[in-house]
Amino acid sequence: MIPYGRQTISEADIAAVVRALRGDFLTQGPLVEEFERRFAETVGAKHAVAVNSATAALHLALRVAGIGPGDRVVTSPNTFLASANAAAYVGATPDFCDIDPVTYTLDPVDLEAGWLDDTRAVVAVDYAGQSCDLPEIARVARARGAIVIEDACHAVGGAFYAEGVAGGPWSQGGNRWADLAVFSFHPVKTMTTGEGGMLVTDRADWAELARTLRSHGIVRDPARFETAADDEVLAERGSWSYEMQELGYNYRLTDLQCALGLSQLGRLPEFLARRREIVAAYTTAFAGLEWLTFPGMRNPADAATASWHLYTVQIDFEMLGKTRPQVMAELRAAGVGTQVLYIPVHLQPWYRKTYRYGPGKCPVAEAFYARALSLPLYPSMTDADVAQVINAVDALDLATIR
Repeated sequence: MIPYGRQTISEADIAAVVRALRGDFLTQGPLVEEFERRFAETVGAKHAVAVNSATAALHLALRVAGIGPGDRVVTSPNTFLASANAAAYVGATPDFCDIDPVTYTLDPVDLEAGWLDDTRAVVAVDYAGQSCDLPEIARVARARGAIVIEDACHAVGGAFYAEGVAGGPWSQGGNRWADLAVFSFHPVKTMTTGEGGMLVTDRADWAELARTLRSHGIVRDPARFETAADDEVLAERGSWSYEMQELGYNYRLTDLQCALGLSQLGRLPEFLARRREIVAAYTTAFAGLEWLTFPGMRNPADAATASWHLYTVQIDFEMLGKTRPQVMAELRAAGVGTQVLYIPVHLQPWYRKTYRYGPGKCPVAEAFYARALSLPLYPSMTDADVAQVINAVDALDLATIR
């Protein structure tokens, strides 16, 4: 069975984790700082903060930016739940605007048309590894006093060209239009730490606060202590001294995970190159199928720079004469696993009950969901695996002749 996605682990990755196991630190050691430094260099950001999930990174991004009760946070409905849930975690109102029908990312035209005065942040999701139209999203948001958080969970190592802007490609997570960005290192993503995430920003104060919040809000540097020196209880200082200055969380990433992350980061170029090869093969093979629409691109030049976490096609099931469950079952019988990504977040029961969202709010995203199917895409796929997927898709339509 060829799954829709999976981790790609080498002997070098395993050896890196074993070395960490034999070292002095299993968590909160030097590999965390090294991973943060090298990741920041890779994406072109000044600061990186490693955490135990991208969900934690999203939560911290909103916390450090001061988003809270009374604020509205707009994101895409075509994403995993965490992109919106993080807004609820900080007491803000999660809201949604529709997607662009070509790239399946947040549509800046719909964002501007539906803007509400209490909107203070936009979480722009780089669906499948393609960048949102960040320059336009930033133009809309910043003119109205809102920040832009790039949800680059699908886009580790990716880059994009900005229409009408000299230079490029611009790194996803290290560009001038996002105030903060977050990444995921889940096993099916571009690279992995098992579980894990990263927050990046150019603002030193936000990065420092994020590091404090990820470890229970604790500060250990005496130079930053807030307690007065004549405090009767805490006047005595020593190596054990610490202060809890914020209500924080246990969002730490371990040295073991960072050892794997560092090894995978060194392999990132090969991962990206192979993903792009597979996408090119799929797109060429599926060009003649009337009932299948492969992912479009805002800028054709991005084909050489996008990270391609997912390859999500749209299938006209009515034209094909089959339901989506039937198609998935036939592909599975041919040894090909698929997935549906994603059910529009605003249609989930909790969002319907809590915010009274429902069908019709984001019609493009809803139409996309009705036809979406993600095919296998991961670096360790062989050419034979790719051919097996292509042949299985062809076989869905008995009229297809190659």
